[in-house]
Amino acid sequence: MQSLALIENWPVPTAAAAVVTSDGALLGTHGPTAHRFPLASVTKPLAAYAALVAYEEGAVELDEPAGPEGSTVRHLLAHTSGLAFDEHRVTAPPGTRRLYSNAGFEVLGDHIAKATEIPFPEYVRQAVLEPLGMTSTTLDGSPAKDGVSTVDDLVRFAAEVQVPRLLDPRTVLEAQSVVHPGLKGVLPGYGHQSPNDWGLGFEIRDSKSPHWTGLSSSPATFGHFGQSGTFLWIDPVAGAACVALTDRAFGPWATEAWTPFTDAVLAELAASR
Repeated sequence: MQSLALIENWPVPTAAAAVVTSDGALLGTHGPTAHRFPLASVTKPLAAYAALVAYEEGAVELDEPAGPEGSTVRHLLAHTSGLAFDEHRVTAPPGTRRLYSNAGFEVLGDHIAKATEIPFPEYVRQAVLEPLGMTSTTLDGSPAKDGVSTVDDLVRFAAEVQVPRLLDPRTVLEAQSVVHPGLKGVLPGYGHQSPNDWGLGFEIRDSKSPHWTGLSSSPATFGHFGQSGTFLWIDPVAGAACVALTDRAFGPWATEAWTPFTDAVLAELAASR
């Protein structure tokens, strides 16, 4: 795909990108796709997927208590537990505000580790990474932000999410559907959003503006971006997913570069059909 070459214009030391369709076909890559990049918050979808495996295995229930009083596993996955961004401090009653929370994912990881009697990084490896052949991916540390991976590995994950083998497709559909609709909140880097819709570990584009995806991205688009200059989006209407990883921290360069990049990818996808 010629559009992927736009990463050459990004003001970053290293970048790699790829597009994979809903039938698992790799449409194109650009850059060093085997290079390992820190994922920052793109770690969260991997952690969430492992949590959903634990749910399907019966180790946890989505609506069982977890985190602050009144909070559940579902609240933690959907950033509605009331926990602060990076502190284990309650700032709102569960289910009332969309408070993006690294602390919430850390509580989630601890909860699943206790339920499964397996350290959460090891559980992620057994439940998600190993079955998908993601041999270059590690999650040592916080389940909110300490993953390291490659474009090659995240293409495998993006293909899985589009056509699930590790989970029941109905579970993945729930994960990409809005939990607690209508809640307002701040999308880090992009300001206040009303509503600030989220699924189970995946951010949902809907009508958010400004946003890190494209102006032409469908409202159904879901995924995540990371403060290490990384993103993964899946657009069910386009029938494809895109991964882009860099080694420059998110900033104004990303808000300027990512949207036209995604629009170019989507335009090329549309023109090829």
